[in-house]
Amino acid sequence: MNDSIYLSIQNSPRFKELVKKRERFAWILSAIMLGLYSGFILLIAYGPHILGAKMSPGATITWGIPIGVGLILSAFVLTGIYVRRANGEFDDLNNAILKEAQQ
Repeated sequence: MNDSIYLSIQNSPRFKELVKKRERFAWILSAIMLGLYSGFILLIAYGPHILGAKMSPGATITWGIPIGVGLILSAFVLTGIYVRRANGEFDDLNNAILKEAQQ
């Protein structure tokens, strides 16, 4: 691609829309993960008795294990959500921008 194509892409309203949507979505998912992680850290700091409590009277597993695993799984889920949208809406916008720029 030459410089004129790069400039037409950079000045395209669809490209600006794509950048805006992608950044906003990434910030939202990042804020969700930060909130979950901060909540977990605060729970460690101010509620260790909750994490150390057994799940049931005869159990050996405490609540900290499933909460910690849930935190890790939430990162995978949020990544999956981003990938799904990136492969759908964001790729469609990207293809439209490229097709528009090559004309």
